[in-house]
Amino acid sequence: MTTYLDSSVLVASILEDEPHHESCLRLLRGKNLVAWSHALTEVFATLTGGRLGIRISPRVATDLVESSLLPRLRLVDLQSGELMEALRATQVLGVRGGAIYDFLHLTVARRSAASVVYTLNSKHFTAITRQGDPEIILPSANRAPGIN
Repeated sequence: MTTYLDSSVLVASILEDEPHHESCLRLLRGKNLVAWSHALTEVFATLTGGRLGIRISPRVATDLVESSLLPRLRLVDLQSGELMEALRATQVLGVRGGAIYDFLHLTVARRSAASVVYTLNSKHFTAITRQGDPEIILPSANRAPGIN
């Protein structure tokens, strides 16, 4: 069974002061984990941008991504045709602005045959799900298969 982790879970797995750190770290220790490669740039932006009240150096952020995330994840990208298909689907769902990134996370999760998507932004994801998309779960639920 494949489990998809979005960037909010990846960030929380790194930051010990994050309220969901333990549950997200436990998820990251699971098996058959997948993420959109773009999620790593979202993690980098969050760690270096100061939005969460932290601002670490690009070097440290890169080291954290490389040592903490890369070994645990299978990264997936969308081909240009898949990306355009997803962009066309936004017209039906009314996806606009920054919601495109959550929608593309869902698209990659679906393409990867993930059964669940773990995110700290479940409201954002639930608002744009389609029939056949994976189940959206908050990490505190700890329902992912293969979690120790």
